[in-house]
Amino acid sequence: MDIVTLLRQKLGTEKVLSSTQIRDRYVHIWRMGIPLYAKAVVLPNSTEDVADIMKICHANNQPVVVHGGLTNLVGGTETQAKEVVISLEKMNVIEEVDEKSRTMTVQAGVVLENAQLAAKEKNLLFPLNFGAKGSAQVGGIISTNAGGLKVFRYGMTRNLVLGLEAVLADGTIISSLKKIIKDNSGYDLKQLFIGSEGTLGIVTKAVLKLVEAPKSRTSAFVAFDEYDRVVDFLKYMDAGLAGTLSSFELIWQETYKAMTSPPASVKPPLPQHYKYYVLLEGLGSHQVNDQARLQELLEVAFENEMILDAAVADGAADLKWFWTIREDVHVVKKQANNDHHFDISLPIALIGQTIAEITESLQQISGVERIFPFGHIADGNIHFIIGKKDTSTDLRNRINQAVYQPLKALGGSVSAEHGIGLDKKQYLSYCRTEEEINLMRTLKLALDSKSILNRGKVIDTELRITNYEVRPF
Repeated sequence: MDIVTLLRQKLGTEKVLSSTQIRDRYVHIWRMGIPLYAKAVVLPNSTEDVADIMKICHANNQPVVVHGGLTNLVGGTETQAKEVVISLEKMNVIEEVDEKSRTMTVQAGVVLENAQLAAKEKNLLFPLNFGAKGSAQVGGIISTNAGGLKVFRYGMTRNLVLGLEAVLADGTIISSLKKIIKDNSGYDLKQLFIGSEGTLGIVTKAVLKLVEAPKSRTSAFVAFDEYDRVVDFLKYMDAGLAGTLSSFELIWQETYKAMTSPPASVKPPLPQHYKYYVLLEGLGSHQVNDQARLQELLEVAFENEMILDAAVADGAADLKWFWTIREDVHVVKKQANNDHHFDISLPIALIGQTIAEITESLQQISGVERIFPFGHIADGNIHFIIGKKDTSTDLRNRINQAVYQPLKALGGSVSAEHGIGLDKKQYLSYCRTEEEINLMRTLKLALDSKSILNRGKVIDTELRITNYEVRPF
């Protein structure tokens, strides 16, 4: 009996789509015009459904790909015609917001922005935030250990997950939906699934950590012509804002121009002739006092020639204006033909020189048309969006080499927050040792011996390599 029939017998026909029923589906929200190729799309609405699906797929050696909000940028949601897609879109219930424990229990298909709004209704904050918040789902966010705009203060996704429920490749349910922060009872198993990109198990539910909602929000755009001044200013503002600095974004001149010129809908808050622009944010407890403190810090910085220019957000309209500039990455994407994305990580002190060298290398590559660097400098994460003349493999590989090669000697990473997926797999050794990669393979094969979960993503498991032997799994 074929896999589609088996799944329909167990789950019902309405939860298993195939053939013409999946014609309008796709693998990424930026590639809606390309049809999805798969044996079937299965739509579970509970952890138990996911477990039933995996039991059937495991028994029949059927590879699966997990879909969430389809905002992944490294090929993590790409499929082949022989695979079954498990889409968690129906598992979208916010089960509880516990004000006293400051936690939220959600199913994996909950959209990030909906979680943020649910927390806000209780005067709480779920601080994870990034441009795709209106589409990205909690399960995918956890599976990729997403970062975003407030990592400097609140940490990556793994810092905001207290409890987790996941389904293994054979259908076993691992459930530890605890609301406690401190639990030193053996291995922290949830960390296996956070950041493993669905290769070790399928996240179906989570307990998220919330914090008290801030009573004030301040922000400013600041201009520089020297990178060392940017780093000095980060230290200065972090100390001056006494722990309330929540975001510190760096935008290079070319990117700032693209973000604040037509077709962008927003005007530049500062002139476009500076080399670097910082967008900072402080979350505090008293709007008037915090605004005054920010203003005073900027005035002192200007007097001491630490900064060249600044524009302070005055009210909600300005805050929306400033942060629209940074968050609307689509404006930059539209100006980059065949857009090619990067999210590298490296030591903060080395960012200025390294990005300058990478940019120079990219400019020497025939076929590179535009180069847009920007990122979360306070946590060492820099993004590139590169426009290029075509999508040829040769051009892609030359661009990848220019961006990734310098990171190995610097102790950097080819992925700060997007993950590895398919696109970065061949560059994993630039930031992981052979021993680390072998341990990843060991974990993968221990939890998914048939390699049916997101097969081929992150690492290859066709061969198990150790210091002593090479053998088929």
